[in-house]
Amino acid sequence: MKRSIITGQRLAAVFLLGFVLFNYPLIALFNKPGEIFDIPLLYFYLFGVWALLIALMAWAIERRKE
Repeated sequence: MKRSIITGQRLAAVFLLGFVLFNYPLIALFNKPGEIFDIPLLYFYLFGVWALLIALMAWAIERRKE
């Protein structure tokens, strides 16, 4: 398969993962009082998932052909 097709499929998978992780049921799990490193739990989750998705997109785009 062409590299662009595989990259597109990986980016689509990252999009779907982001859709699931930012959907209501999972966000509601972290909408509780509590802190991690003096950051509210919900904010920690949102920015952590956001950073994870950016890293996965960079990995999918920059991955070299093996």
